[in-house]
Amino acid sequence: MNASVSALPTVHTATATVSTRRLPSASQLKQQLPLSDMLGNQVRNQRQAIRAILNGEDSRLLVVVGPCSIHDPLAALEYASNLAALAHEVRDDLLLVMRAYIEKPRTTVGWKGLAYDPHLDGSDDMAHGLTLSRELMLEMLRMGLPVATELLQPIAAGYFDDLLGWVAIGARTTESQIHREMASGLDLPVGFKNGTDGGVAIACDAMRSAAHSHRHFGVDSQGHPAIVETRGNPDTHLVLRGGHSGPNYDRASLAKARAGLQKSAIATRIMVDCSHANSGKDPLRQPEVFNEVLEQRLAGDHSLIGMMLESHLFEGCQPLSTNMRYGVSVTDGCLGWDATEQLLRNAAHQLQAQRHSAKAIA
Repeated sequence: MNASVSALPTVHTATATVSTRRLPSASQLKQQLPLSDMLGNQVRNQRQAIRAILNGEDSRLLVVVGPCSIHDPLAALEYASNLAALAHEVRDDLLLVMRAYIEKPRTTVGWKGLAYDPHLDGSDDMAHGLTLSRELMLEMLRMGLPVATELLQPIAAGYFDDLLGWVAIGARTTESQIHREMASGLDLPVGFKNGTDGGVAIACDAMRSAAHSHRHFGVDSQGHPAIVETRGNPDTHLVLRGGHSGPNYDRASLAKARAGLQKSAIATRIMVDCSHANSGKDPLRQPEVFNEVLEQRLAGDHSLIGMMLESHLFEGCQPLSTNMRYGVSVTDGCLGWDATEQLLRNAAHQLQAQRHSAKAIA
């Protein structure tokens, strides 16, 4: 992989508690690590495939799957290679999207993700983090995978927006006007998670806001302050991830979510995040959640357009240290690859059987 863009000189501000160090602009990094015409066409086709699922034009199940966060490029690429092979095998029934999360929200403090601290040592070499993150996403695209991430810092979004097939807005940022404005300018599908209370009203407001055009403060591709004008994003959907009161993937919760969407005149397209409160923060319960949601989908609930899984090469999680296990998450606990592969193969077989049965009846 290419070396990091050289850090520019530190610029001290007028106050003693704040200093700044310039980063390359989004335009500079995109020029250094360009998206080829071939991969650009691939990204456009991947976005269109996801839109087709959202719009009911493609009967496949959308599955966003991968590490809770990426901290080790080698392990991430090994995982991506495994996923690319599986994605090809199950392509008639599942559209697998690689979860490439390089920013992580922190309730107080902690490691903020690969884009912030790629060396995992608190040095916060963000210039290298941005470069490394873009390199990884490009390599995943070369494997044929659509790439997904959660956009947390709007300034960082401009460094990757041309590579992404799908984006999440998290439970803590769905209520943010800044993130709603950002989503309104993205030319790709966006999933808004329900609020941490488990309700869908905040996400409904977010989707309505993102569907409209906006003029807002931002930065241009050269890094200059700018008035940003957006056209509105029609390709949003709800992501259910549970809340403080517990899971929200059961039939009653799904019916309540659909009613909330219908009341707001929003298309009833729902993804279930099998992690977080839906699994009681136990990564090994994700298959149980996944299979119950799949059962509802097979029973005819076509508002369920997809699911999300936190999965790595090996199950569990570990703290940052000088002696970490390879392929194990350093943030939320994950399902291991073997269990993930079995889960997705079984889902593809069930969806295939239903598809063949429907053809036979027709």
